[in-house]
Amino acid sequence: MGKTTAIVLAAGSGKRMNSDTKKQYLLIKGKPLLYYSLMAFERSAIIDEIVLVTSVDDIKYVKEEIVEKYHINKVSVITEGGKERYNSVYNGICALKDCEYVFIHDGARPFINEEILIRAMDKLTKCGSAVVGMPVKDTIKIVDDEAVVKDTPNRRSVWQVQTPQCFKFDIVKKAYDNLIACENSGELIKREIQVTDDAMVVETFLNNIEEKFNVHLVEGSYENIKITTPEDLIIAEAFLK
Repeated sequence: MGKTTAIVLAAGSGKRMNSDTKKQYLLIKGKPLLYYSLMAFERSAIIDEIVLVTSVDDIKYVKEEIVEKYHINKVSVITEGGKERYNSVYNGICALKDCEYVFIHDGARPFINEEILIRAMDKLTKCGSAVVGMPVKDTIKIVDDEAVVKDTPNRRSVWQVQTPQCFKFDIVKKAYDNLIACENSGELIKREIQVTDDAMVVETFLNNIEEKFNVHLVEGSYENIKITTPEDLIIAEAFLK
């Protein structure tokens, strides 16, 4: 049986945080935001190794000031990110060896925990995929370019998707290979495809398998928020208290 690897993404600029410091390095209760997700995987009995993806300029800093300082010993590779999130994910995937399962996680989600990882792993081993998310609490409206309501989907069928998004390695690697080939050929722009998460990559680009591959959701937590704006930092500190 191959390894289970967590790819942790920390290559974003965090422009919406309105700070000179990248959001993954902002301190929450005295520790950088990135520390919390890395430590969750470090302590997990499920995860064998961590591949950390960050900007090329930050590799030395992350290695010395986070990985080594806080003894995140499962980090086997620190690799550079790409232009878009999906490029960063692909760089992480290409760094994997002898891997069977992949957990792709945004480093800006500090509240991943072992209970969520156990649920995801259980679904993953049975179905080949496990995308963490939660049912929406609010009514959702589908609108056009003029913000005119066109549809109101049944709330029971709408989930807000989180990370980690987990797949068998061969499944996610094949989907990302197809995506990158599509990008390199210019087809991605031609088809006006905007890739927003890993599940979408599998849904859209796993098109050379005869039998359709289903993406399965599994419950995460309403606390598994992504830190994006200054208000999110206040919420994060409240959760930690």
